[in-house]
Parts: sequence; structure tokens; C-alpha cells
Amino acid sequence: LSAFCKEVGAGAVDVLALPIFKQEEPQLSPENDAKLPPFQYVLCTATSPAVKLHEETLTYLNQGQSYEIRLLENRKLGEFQDLNTKYVKSIIRVVFHDRRLQYTEHQQLEGWRWSRPGDRILDIDIPLSVGILDPRASPTQLNTVEFLWDPSKRASAFIQVHCISTEFTPRKHGGEKGVPFRVQIDTFKQNENGEYTEHLHSASCQIKVFKPKGADRKQKTDREKMEKKTTQEKEKYQPSYETTILTECSPWPDVPYQMNNAPSPSYNSSPNSFNLGDGNSSPTHQMELLPPSNDHLLPSASIQDAQQWLHRNRFSPFCRLFSSFSGADLLKMSKEDFVQICGPADGIRLFNAIKGRNVRPKMTIYVCQEPEQNRSHLHQKRENGDGSLCGKFLLYHAIFLEELTTLELLEKIANLYSISPQQINRIYRQGPTGIHVLVSNEMVQNFQDESCFVISTLKGVYCYCCHLLL
Repeated sequence: LSAFCKEVGAGAVDVLALPIFKQEEPQLSPENDAKLPPFQYVLCTATSPAVKLHEETLTYLNQGQSYEIRLLENRKLGEFQDLNTKYVKSIIRVVFHDRRLQYTEHQQLEGWRWSRPGDRILDIDIPLSVGILDPRASPTQLNTVEFLWDPSKRASAFIQVHCISTEFTPRKHGGEKGVPFRVQIDTFKQNENGEYTEHLHSASCQIKVFKPKGADRKQKTDREKMEKKTTQEKEKYQPSYETTILTECSPWPDVPYQMNNAPSPSYNSSPNSFNLGDGNSSPTHQMELLPPSNDHLLPSASIQDAQQWLHRNRFSPFCRLFSSFSGADLLKMSKEDFVQICGPADGIRLFNAIKGRNVRPKMTIYVCQEPEQNRSHLHQKRENGDGSLCGKFLLYHAIFLEELTTLELLEKIANLYSISPQQINRIYRQGPTGIHVLVSNEMVQNFQDESCFVISTLKGVYCYCCHLLL
């Protein structure tokens, strides 16, 4: 690695000889020369040896450690005549690799900011960096840094990632498998107005971040695990490369994460209010990044439309593979075709997305907030044993349950009416003769599918909490 860095620093390495993908051999024919991207980014740390062939490389990083990213030009200087300035701007960001977390990136990062006040997710180590100008780290974008650099000169940016992969694991009991991140670099040139908005190139790689020294231990564990495998088993895995080459991808959407100035990271209601709202709005942060539910790929979609659909639905790593496919081409493909091209996990995921398949929840219930004007009337009907709660006059909302627990029910009701779960103390169910039965996990599991409930609030012992009665 040190020898590689010295050679690059001395200008002795021909950048054209670097392969674009790990599994590809460099091909220096004139035809392939024209197809090379304008830039290449190299993360100077080794890839994991425990990655199967035809899968994307995975690189382990230590939290807070400085890692060098070399910014290299792939074209001859004469080919940069279309640049109206000698500098380009690159934006480096750390984002989620899993699509599930990409949908909720805003509230995930907001939650991290609240748990780590004053810290950043991504920093640039300016003293170690070479050939970069005007480095910036916006206080409202914790996962992004940007800077200018001259493609004709040596440039290296040293980055530090301060969040670890297990911080975004749903259940934290120890020993969890951390979520992967992506390091993505987008490069722009100046437009006629002198603004760096014209996109030139984008590339990214997959990483996992561990506590200090954890990445070294994980790399050693993977290496020892591979040494124990037979020769035949080792052939299914790609070797560990001394450096990580970022692969081409689509540019990141122009909707950067911005810090929210609201008093709470996930909710926007007053902590002293027991009103559940009108039920017509949902938490702003949780829905704004989700793709439209009716965003289906149409047979009439052009190649450009298909590329935009792939990017919009978080299939950016495959945009290059399907760069010449129209909507009709993709819709004609079978599950086996996608699995063969993209691998088992991503192939099935892409097939289901293209075919518009939705996963049916384990249980669906319908809830409605008890209207103020009907409250006394409904209480009277309950006391008289009348179970028909004038449902036709009430507006119900569907709640989809997967885990079938009291906590899940509480959180989904809170999300539906834009209140904090901490404001709900307990959930009761109206029982025979009007008694209040405490809702337990077992009771939720025995709810009849597609049951209807009217929700009323009962004031708690403390002024900042309440009980819900179904």
C-alpha cells in the first residue's frame, strides 16, 4: 500500500491501468480507453476477503480514523478543454446502503444528532489532505463535506467517519450485525453563472464502520476464516485488494439531509397536549423520503425513464448494468434473469419492485379517534351494551402490524396521530360491562384481523401523559 501511494504521489502510476471494477482486468485498447470515466476515486484501505464473487466489495473502517481518498483523472489533459475552469467541486457523503434505511434517512440522522450533540458523522482531516481548496462542512449536513480541486494536479482528501454501523441497528443487546454504509463522491464543474452544478461523475463503495481497532480485528477474523476454507470454497470468493476503488453510480439526489430545528427529532406535537389530531396528517419526517406507492415501471418508459425509476427506487448500483434497458425490456425479464445479473438478494428485490409486489402484513386493524361531539353519546351507548359505535359517521385509518406487540401498536398509533410514544402511558381495551382491560402482547396477537376500534383518551396521573382506550 505504501509503495502504491508513493508511486501515485510521484506521478509514476498510469491511472488508465486501474480497473473500474474489482473483478475486471484492465484493458487498454483504444475502444475501452474512450469508455473510461473522467475520474477515479481510490480509498486507500484494504477490502474484505470474505466477499463472494460478483458481489460488491466491502471495506472496514475504524471510527474517527483518517482514511485517504485519492482523486485521480482518467483522461488526458487535452480532453479537459470542455471545462471552463481549472477546478472542479467534489461532494463526499456517507449514506445508508440498505434501502430500508435510505427511506428513513432523515429521521435516522436526526436521532443520531440528538444522541450525539455537537458531533458530525463525516469530517475532512484538513492537515493531512493534499491539493484541495475551500473545504467546507456544513453544520446542517452532518454526513457531507465538499471541496474544490484541480484535476491536473495531485489531490487527496482524508476523511473521518464518526458513526459506527451498530448505532443504527434496531435492537441493541450486544453482538448485533452492523448496517453497511456507502461512501459516495459526486463531482461537478461550473456552469455559465460560475456555480458548480453541472454533474461530471459519481462513484461509491460499501463500508462498515467499527469502534477503534474493530476494523482491524474484523479484517483479521475474515482472513482467518478464509484460510480455513478449502481451495474449492475459496474460488467462490474474491481476494482482498490493497485499495478500494469506488465504482460508478448515479448522482445523489439534490435533496440533502438538513437538520430540523423542531424540539424533538421525530415528532412535532406539544408534550403537554393530549389531542391526537384529526388523523389526516402523518409525521412529516417519516413520509417525505418514501417513494410513491404507485410508482410502477411502465412498459412505455424510455431508457432515461427506466434509469430514473431505478435511482428513485434505490437501485442506483444497477443503473450502469441496465443503462440500455427501457421499461419494456425490464418488464420482460424473469426472476431468474434478475438473480443471475444482480445476485440472489438484490435480484429478487428488484424483481418484486418491478412487478409491484407488496408484502402482506401479519395483521391489519382499523382505528378512529373518538370525536369530541360524539363522546358522551358513545359512552352512553357503551354503558347500555350497544357495540355499534356509529361507525359509518367515523373516519378510520388502517394500521398494519408485523411484530404483533403492544409496543408496535403504541408506536404506530403515535405515528398516525403525530404524537410522541412517550406521551402514551398505557393502552386499554373496553371489556364487558365497560371494564378497562390492559392490552398485552398476547391480547394483540389474538386481535381478530381487520378489527375496528374507536380510540378515546384518558388523562394520566401526570400532566404529560395519557392512556388510550380502544
